[in-house]
Amino acid sequence: MASERQARLGDRIRVILAERLEKGLRDPRLGFVTITDVRVTGDLQHASVFYTVLGTAEEREASAQALKSATGMLRSEVGKHLNVRLTPSLEFIADAIPENAVHIEDLLREARERDQSVAGLAAGATYAGEADPYLKPRELGDED
Repeated sequence: MASERQARLGDRIRVILAERLEKGLRDPRLGFVTITDVRVTGDLQHASVFYTVLGTAEEREASAQALKSATGMLRSEVGKHLNVRLTPSLEFIADAIPENAVHIEDLLREARERDQSVAGLAAGATYAGEADPYLKPRELGDED
């Protein structure tokens, strides 16, 4: 029962933060930030906010600093829109989804290249023995 409430609260916080970031902050360091997930603790006192930033490593770092400095203001914004007794504290965590996706793409590309090289070797290969090495049942007319 509590996990359902955590999920609902996390979804609501994600929407509130996304709408607020869409309006923009007065911080020029903030890049194109996307809130990917919000996880709330069981006591509803802390929210881990996962986000991604489109851009270079420097832009990601600058956006992280901008979010860190705006945490108090964003928590106040969340508190205004939630009907809870205590507003959870916010912790912004950079989501590793883009880096993982790039790594997976690299692995898939490497696997395709290996498959092509194996297919090239197999194209000119011949059987070491007979083409069909399996024993077959005797034909009815071949009895000894």
